[in-house]
Amino acid sequence: MNSQHQYDKIFSVELFPPRTESGFEKLRRAVDELQSVSPAFFSVTYGAGGSTRERTFQTVDWLKDQAIETAPHISCIGSDREEISAMLERYRQQGIDRLVALRGDLPSGSGLGEIDELRYANELVAFIRETTGDHFHIEVAAYPEYHPQAPSPAADLLNFKRKVDAGADSAITQYFYNADAYCHFVDNCEKAGISIPIVPGIMPITNYTQLARFSDATGAEIPRWIRKKLEAFGEDLEGLRTFGEEVVTYLCQKLLDAGAPGLHFYTMNQSGPTLKLWQNLGLERL
Repeated sequence: MNSQHQYDKIFSVELFPPRTESGFEKLRRAVDELQSVSPAFFSVTYGAGGSTRERTFQTVDWLKDQAIETAPHISCIGSDREEISAMLERYRQQGIDRLVALRGDLPSGSGLGEIDELRYANELVAFIRETTGDHFHIEVAAYPEYHPQAPSPAADLLNFKRKVDAGADSAITQYFYNADAYCHFVDNCEKAGISIPIVPGIMPITNYTQLARFSDATGAEIPRWIRKKLEAFGEDLEGLRTFGEEVVTYLCQKLLDAGAPGLHFYTMNQSGPTLKLWQNLGLERL
């Protein structure tokens, strides 16, 4: 993992577009509080559906109005080349120069064979490069515990390399709680000739039911000892959050000590848990 040391460490946060006006007020407050530690950028998740897409644009527009460095997610599933071109031009006009390029979720009941436009994230990355040259810094996703739909670890690594070869500048991982999985993945990337920064995605632990649901859906493993401990807290939310903070702080420190090039926090539009981790790690001094 030594080659990860050569990059300046990047600390960033992720938001999702709120569905309601009250959710938007909550997001504004969270962003104001998160701004106190000056993250390198705020990424904004994206849904292919019409109303979800508009909420992404609304969130991105508001962040840019606050002069905040913004990295919108953009996915190819559910959008044709013309729509993606229009989005790229919109973001370029706004002065946005960083994107998170993803395949996106398949509509329920459909397969990739039914989609006749861009089907994979590497095709999206290549299309962004063809359309906009080097204007955008392109982030892509990485999966230290392997993408749940990948037939094998080797196939997953090959898929990741395709995204890098297509022009990705750096990667953000799916969240995980096993530092060894990340270190092993980075070592395998280096052996495969992949040298871009791979930033660990960090999910604070504040709600066990929600976390278990996310993890079952995404294939992110909650180690058995953590799962059992979280289950044992039951209704003791304060105890659960204290334990979660300790576990994730330790994970982050271990990753940084191992040479990770930064951290990307999945905030769930809450500032408190991320700020606690930031403070515990002393990141404000970096």
